[in-house]
Amino acid sequence: MSTTTAPPSAKDEAVVPQRNPHRGRKVRIAANTFAVVVGLIWFFPIYWMISSALLPNSEFRSSTPVFVNLHPTFEHVQGVLSDDRFWSALSVSARVTAIAVVVAVFLAFLTAVAISRFRFAGRGALIATVLVIQMIPAEALFISQYKMLDGWGLLNSVFGLTLLYVGIIVPFNVWILKGFIDGVPVELEQAAMIDGCTRFGAFFRVTLPLLGPGLVTAAIFAIITAWNEYTLALVVMGGGNETLPLWLQTFSGANQATNWGGIMAGSVLIALPVIILFMTVQTRMAAGLTAGAVKG
Repeated sequence: MSTTTAPPSAKDEAVVPQRNPHRGRKVRIAANTFAVVVGLIWFFPIYWMISSALLPNSEFRSSTPVFVNLHPTFEHVQGVLSDDRFWSALSVSARVTAIAVVVAVFLAFLTAVAISRFRFAGRGALIATVLVIQMIPAEALFISQYKMLDGWGLLNSVFGLTLLYVGIIVPFNVWILKGFIDGVPVELEQAAMIDGCTRFGAFFRVTLPLLGPGLVTAAIFAIITAWNEYTLALVVMGGGNETLPLWLQTFSGANQATNWGGIMAGSVLIALPVIILFMTVQTRMAAGLTAGAVKG
């Protein structure tokens, strides 16, 4: 005797919630609107700086803020470019930044590799030392740093200021690069060694290409730090041997009215190299994420 099973009723079937496409669209619109508002708030100081750099002197004395500059002028920019002290400060800043970035990233890279890939006596103490150095306020070291450079005859010199910048940049870069190195599986190096590579060759052929974004990030941090730093340069440099942030303060003083147009024009010219550099390298940062990971 055969029995037939009745089809399940609608009550027995699981109710599958239907996704509301209109709700998802509203969420996306709200999120995009919020992102645009945050972007405009972030961009407004940059716009104000550029607009003020092109503002005539007569407009700076106006009690009404000028949000849209209808009569731009390049007199402030031309005044900055014709100043010999600007080019001298640009040369000092460029040399200090270039040397500090190369030395600091190189030393931080070696330290990060040692901490991430090797186990040795004193490893924990080294990590704690790097962390403690980051926690020390920079102002607490000014006197000791000044006396150190004075004893070495490095005051008011590019090498002396670069040495201090390297000390500032290295600890933070060590943590940045250690995180990137820890994120690369050591099994990739082991597979390359099985294929005949040495330990040194496996690291530089497989792991190093994957660290491209980390090295770029560390270099950008080093460039921004050395290029924009003011307080250490104020303590160490003098006698006309100044960096760009120190040169910028010449537009204001106790015995003269503040030249806001010159300050804004100088700020634009100081920020421009960093902006151009970042826009150039950001499109290439993703290339290092997969380079070297494919066995050929």
